[in-house]
Amino acid sequence: MLIESMTRQASIEQLKHARVARLGYVHDSQPYIVPMLFAYDVDHLYSFSTEGQKIAWMRANPRVCVEVDDLVSIEKWKTVIVLGRFEELPHTEEHEAARAHAHALIQKRPAWWEPGYVKTIVEGKERPLEALYFRIRIDQISGRQGTPG
Repeated sequence: MLIESMTRQASIEQLKHARVARLGYVHDSQPYIVPMLFAYDVDHLYSFSTEGQKIAWMRANPRVCVEVDDLVSIEKWKTVIVLGRFEELPHTEEHEAARAHAHALIQKRPAWWEPGYVKTIVEGKERPLEALYFRIRIDQISGRQGTPG
């Protein structure tokens, strides 16, 4: 197997075609990682959620890491890592265009609202279902790919 760096453009193409990523964030020195449905557009990853630990922790520390992979086999794969910043898109006039853009991008994906907008019970209490859009501003992007040979 040969492992090679991917160009920035090849890494972006991988982001354009991926549907699910892994979002890593840290609070009080404790890292955490969750799956995230997303859409890429011009140096941002757009996503959707409701209030909860992920949003609270990213508000406290907006520096995040996102990983996207495509595993065909043990010898044929691609992995893209994004280092970036969480940016909330609240229900304000200032952010209305960005929220509409996020919605337009994300709603093109099948079942875009799951799992962020389904009934969730945490410690016996139902989580409120208020739509929350956010984006990750890409500060750095890198990719690697494995090929047979």
